[in-house]
Amino acid sequence: ALAVADSALRHGYSHARLVALARDARGPGSNRMRWLAQRADGRAANGFESALRAICLQVSGLSVRPQLPISGHGLRARPDLVDEDLRIVIEADSFEWHGHREGLVRDCARYNAMVANGWLVLRFTWEDVIFHAEEVRQILQRLVDRVSAARC
Repeated sequence: ALAVADSALRHGYSHARLVALARDARGPGSNRMRWLAQRADGRAANGFESALRAICLQVSGLSVRPQLPISGHGLRARPDLVDEDLRIVIEADSFEWHGHREGLVRDCARYNAMVANGWLVLRFTWEDVIFHAEEVRQILQRLVDRVSAARC
């Protein structure tokens, strides 16, 4: 559902209209619809990324934004999902975009630059997100818990 809402916004549907439709909804699922409409974001690049963000929304203490530009020494990137406060980058990596030599070389340099600039980088495949969502959620929760504990 988040992927559909994100796609509507990405293609020009008004966020205010989406929220209003959800606000006026009645019956089973209407509370979930309102929750989802508030979190829909047209910056999401595709449905895969939206599905990963839907998992992230279930992780206590994690607050990601899609396609947030980050920079630093030798780094200019726009990762799929970013939690600025925890300095976590979460990537939805597909074979379509990363399955060739040039893509691998580019991605390795990009991920290394993010880590060298203090970002924690997690990469998930389509299979992870679609078939192993609970495992993805658990991994994200363990990382958030570890980062939060280290701050105390």
